[in-house]
Amino acid sequence: TPGTVFTVFFSVMSGAFSVGNALPYMNAVTTAMGVARNLYGVIDRVPEIDASSKSGKKPKDITGKIEVKNVEFSYPSRPTIKVLNGLNLTIEPGQTVALVGSSGAGKSTIIGLLLRFYDPEAGQIYLDSNKLSDLNVHWLRDQIGLVSQEPILFGVSISDNIRYGREDVTDEELVEAASQAMAHDFIKELPNGYNTFVGDRGCQLSGGQKQRIAIARALVRNPKILLLDEATSALDSQSEGIVQKALDRVMKGRTTIIVAHRLSTIKNADVIHAMKVFS
Repeated sequence: TPGTVFTVFFSVMSGAFSVGNALPYMNAVTTAMGVARNLYGVIDRVPEIDASSKSGKKPKDITGKIEVKNVEFSYPSRPTIKVLNGLNLTIEPGQTVALVGSSGAGKSTIIGLLLRFYDPEAGQIYLDSNKLSDLNVHWLRDQIGLVSQEPILFGVSISDNIRYGREDVTDEELVEAASQAMAHDFIKELPNGYNTFVGDRGCQLSGGQKQRIAIARALVRNPKILLLDEATSALDSQSEGIVQKALDRVMKGRTTIIVAHRLSTIKNADVIHAMKVFS
């Protein structure tokens, strides 16, 4: 019928007009599809060290003894530059060991290897005679508390930031961790106490306050091993003194590795290892 012909005609015209309008954007669509393919390839990739894996040993109890035997390592982005070459190191349970040396000597690299962000190219690292590579990654990281130079706080409350260290922590355990980190006194003086919003990256708090919250977050899991990677280097002298006092308290009874440059940070270490850039 004429009505049907009319309808078909305008449908075809409308479709052609739409296709014509879309043609200038086809290059952008093709580019976007390629980018999306690469993006989802990264998202779906299973890492060699999979923290979500259920495999690996989970010892019931550990003392915290660490042994590094003939370890060699180069970063994947710089495979020709040897950061560690035949490193041997033994840390007894409860011992505090300081690693000192120039930048690039591999001090923070040891921290990354202990947390299994990477695996050594050669040699082995042991925790209580267990190869780190044989242990469940998530379990291993639960045994370790890390306090780094720049504490990462999220834009939530102080309480929630501490709970990120262990989600099932009770209120009593949370306050105990904050007290050990010498954070409880300043927190309770805030108008909203532990419910105080810290702002983006903790912008509402001072450097010393942020660091003490980071220490509390590391302590809520009651770790056997404590890693302090330049934990006070970004603080002024007054804040450093407060934070260092808190660290001295929490290091007792824990195997502790300190990466630092300042003498005040390492003066109480049981052993000091000097490292140099491998050439």
